[in-house]
Amino acid sequence: MLFKQQVWLRQKLLVLGSLAVGSLLYLVARVGSLDRLQPICPVENRFGGSHSQAEFPLRALQFKRGLLHEFRKGNSSKEQVRLHDLVQQLPKAIIIGVRKGGTRALLEMLNLHPAVVKASQEIHFFDNDENYAKGIEWYRKKMPFSYPQQITIEKSPAYFITEEVPERIYKMNSSIKLLIIVREPTTRAISDYTQVLEGKERKNKTYYKFEKLAIDPNTCEVNTKYKAVRTSIYTKHLERWLKYFPIEQFHVVDGDRLITEPLPELQLVEKFLNLPPRISQYNLYFNATRGFYCLRFNIIFNKCLAGSKGRIHPEVDPSVVTKLRKFFHPFNQKFYQITGRTLNWP
Repeated sequence: MLFKQQVWLRQKLLVLGSLAVGSLLYLVARVGSLDRLQPICPVENRFGGSHSQAEFPLRALQFKRGLLHEFRKGNSSKEQVRLHDLVQQLPKAIIIGVRKGGTRALLEMLNLHPAVVKASQEIHFFDNDENYAKGIEWYRKKMPFSYPQQITIEKSPAYFITEEVPERIYKMNSSIKLLIIVREPTTRAISDYTQVLEGKERKNKTYYKFEKLAIDPNTCEVNTKYKAVRTSIYTKHLERWLKYFPIEQFHVVDGDRLITEPLPELQLVEKFLNLPPRISQYNLYFNATRGFYCLRFNIIFNKCLAGSKGRIHPEVDPSVVTKLRKFFHPFNQKFYQITGRTLNWP
C-alpha cells in the first residue's frame, strides 16, 4: 500500500513539474516575443511624413506577428482584416539591389524589427513591363498585410540595373527610401556566375568557365558585355538613379560586413529608416555548421537562410581576379565619392 502511494505521489509530482516547466516556457516565449527594450515606437514624421501624431507600442506589433503570419498565408476574411485594422501598404522602402549582394539576408534581418513587414516574394513590378502594365493597385495588393504604423519593405535586385525602374519608382513615391547592398565587385561577379552555373548543372547543361566569360578572348581585356561584370560596375547604375533621387534617399549596406558583423550594418539601416533601435545581438547568432548568422525572433522561433545561400565558389585564375579588381578600382573610387561611404575593397 505504501509503495503504491509513493508511485502515485511521484507521478503527481511529475505532472505538476511538467505543468510548471510548460508554463515557464510559455511566459518566457511571450516575454521573448515582446519588445525587449523601449516599449514605445515614435512614428511621427517618419519618412518625412506622419502616419499618426500618437505613439504606437512596439510590444503590440511584436505580439501580433503571429496574426499577420496567418493573414500572409491567406487565412483571413474581409471582416477579420477590418476588425484588426490591417492594410496592404505600398512600400516606404525598397531594397533595389544588388543581385548576389545579400538582398535576401538584408530583408530577413530587417524583418526582425517589429515595425517592419516584408514582402516575402520578389514582386518584379517596376522591372517587368507586363507586371507594370497591371497598375499600382495590382502592386499594392501583392504587399503583405500590416498595421498602419508599420512600414512595408520589398526587394527585387533587378531594379538596380534596369533602365526604366528609377523613373517608375519616382512616379509612385518621389520620397521613398532606397537600400543598396553591395559586395566587393569581383566576389559578387563570381557569386553571380556560381548561381547561374548551379542552375545549368541541375539541368545537365554545360557552361563556360568564369575566366572565359569575364575576359574577352580577342582583346584579353575585361569583358564588359558579360552581365555579371556589368552589374558590378555599381557607379554606372547609381548615376542613372541619381537623375531622379537625391543621394540622401539612398543607403549603402556593406554586404561583406553583413555576413561577418551583421548588427552594426542593421543599426545603420534602422537609423536611415528613422526606426527606433530594436534589433540586438540577441536576435543574431552564429551557426557554425552553416557558417552564417541565423535569426532569433524569440526563445521559440529561430530562422536560418535557405541552404542555397553561401554557395562554394569555383576556383578562379588569380591573374583574372587581379585583372578584374584593377578594372573595378576606378569605378569603386567614384562609388565611394558619390555615396560618401568607403568600403574596404582591394
